[in-house]
Amino acid sequence: MTGFLLVLAVSVITCAGQLCQKQAAQVSADGMARVLRWLGLAVLLLGIAMLLWLRVLQLLPLSQAYPMLSLNFVLITLCARWFFHEYVDGRHWCGVVLIMSGIALMSVSL
Repeated sequence: MTGFLLVLAVSVITCAGQLCQKQAAQVSADGMARVLRWLGLAVLLLGIAMLLWLRVLQLLPLSQAYPMLSLNFVLITLCARWFFHEYVDGRHWCGVVLIMSGIALMSVSL
């Protein structure tokens, strides 16, 4: 159970880092200090996620842990929709449901 919770934490922190990168990409060229702040935060978050990932690899077999990172696709899709108001079509939502189904199937063995 601890391994699963750590994978969830890695996914959430990685998602936050990716959102910071997106935010940095949307800042205009005259806001270089703002770009650097968003990128710095992204690097910090992604670094923390990597350290937690190393712990996950100590607790879980790679064949179980790595596919669980597919949760990132779900989180990024939801965040892109909610925070950036990006359009997500029905086919994409079907993919999200399939990914979530796969994660549920894999978590049974944890």
